Amino acid sequence: MKIEAWKCLSRVPVLNKAPWLEVESHRLKLPDGRIIEDWQWIKTPDFVNVVAVTPEGDFVCFRQQKYAVQGATLAIVGGYVDDREDPQVAAERELQEETGLASDQWTDLGSYAIDGNRGCGNGHLFLAENCRQVGGEVQDDLEDQEKLILSRAELEAALFKGEFGVIPWTAALALALLKMG
Repeated sequence: MKIEAWKCLSRVPVLNKAPWLEVESHRLKLPDGRIIEDWQWIKTPDFVNVVAVTPEGDFVCFRQQKYAVQGATLAIVGGYVDDREDPQVAAERELQEETGLASDQWTDLGSYAIDGNRGCGNGHLFLAENCRQVGGEVQDDLEDQEKLILSRAELEAALFKGEFGVIPWTAALALALLKMG
């Protein structure tokens, strides 16, 4: 059975707060010929998340507050992909900016749509092993954060307790743990 794609017939801007958020109304044609007149589509910048692992096998994480998460949450390295920037270059930049670390052992864990029906950008997930200190951290984020070094057992326990409050972080960690065996 061949599954056909939906076809966008037109798009009309509804809200423009570029570069952080744009909302469009799409007119769509479904494979069976039906027309949807007002399908909301959300455009946000692509982002990267990096699972950073030290030569000793420990994981570099943060405890921080995020506006969409109630209470403090554990987090991994992440940030937006700049315009026309390669996602791995963005991942390398974010790792160094947020932690002062660099890696010579990168694994691309994949790129994923954030919302399969509404858009919301794409997340590019990476595993960076053998991370070593090459500089200082740049504190330019809006939130306060505390850098943590977790053993694999501590990371897995936190992951299973739901302490990573954002799904791309959880997905990146799960994929990294699977990849690492």
